[in-house]
Amino acid sequence: MGTYAVTGAASGMGKATAERLRGDGHTVIGVDLRATEVIADLSSPQGRAAASAEVLDLAGGRLDGAVCAAGLGGVPGRDSMILQVNYFGVVDLLEAWRSTLATAGNSKVAVFGSNATTLTPIVPRAAVRALLDRDPDRAMRAVRRFGNRSAVFAYASSKLALTRWARRSAISPQWAGAGIRLNVLAPGIVATPLLDEQIARGQKDAVQHLAVPIGGRGKPQDAAEWVAFMLSPAADFLCGSVIFLDGGSDAYFRTDDWPVSTGVAGAIRYLRRARAWRNRPS
Repeated sequence: MGTYAVTGAASGMGKATAERLRGDGHTVIGVDLRATEVIADLSSPQGRAAASAEVLDLAGGRLDGAVCAAGLGGVPGRDSMILQVNYFGVVDLLEAWRSTLATAGNSKVAVFGSNATTLTPIVPRAAVRALLDRDPDRAMRAVRRFGNRSAVFAYASSKLALTRWARRSAISPQWAGAGIRLNVLAPGIVATPLLDEQIARGQKDAVQHLAVPIGGRGKPQDAAEWVAFMLSPAADFLCGSVIFLDGGSDAYFRTDDWPVSTGVAGAIRYLRRARAWRNRPS
């Protein structure tokens, strides 16, 4: 049995995941604003530093994996908190835990992204770049250009930047090379308190009219089952993957967008990376 840190463990998909892991006999160190082993506010650097340190203390120097499920939806008026929690609330903690995850020898990390990364039109690239550059103020300026819909774009930008960070990191010597498998779960419409709040705050139409080919809404337990797989030995060869758990929404809107040939520019990039791989230090 292993020891796992789970952020957002007090509600929704994070809670379902923590319960699933505990049911399998694992030790879970939950992180949330309430009702967990570590009470912390991930919207501030101080809160994130305290959370990461307390988790490591409770883990006794060994983490077999982590699940980053804490997040905020696109609720108006929370733009800055959305960026802080959804992006830095994952990246800062995982970077603080990385060396401890590496000591396990074959650890697994599941990051909660979103199908908003592909379904939100015109996600501001400037905001995504700013987050990847660790510049939240510049990211805020980029999303504020969208006026009263800025929170929606703050959410999509944070999840897109997080997914790109995860894929870039997953294949690096510091992660894959250290035996850490890092992957992304991208849920769609899932029945959680977060979704209920978004509906209550005026996003009912966006939720009800989103195309979901199999119909209905997902359950938090659906995500928990996928996370359990992503943390299991069955996922040893899973690295940098993004798994859409959205009832077919991404496939409906982007039917022919992926897989796709990347053309001449992609071929040149492929050849450069292939050459770099062959010439990497042994």
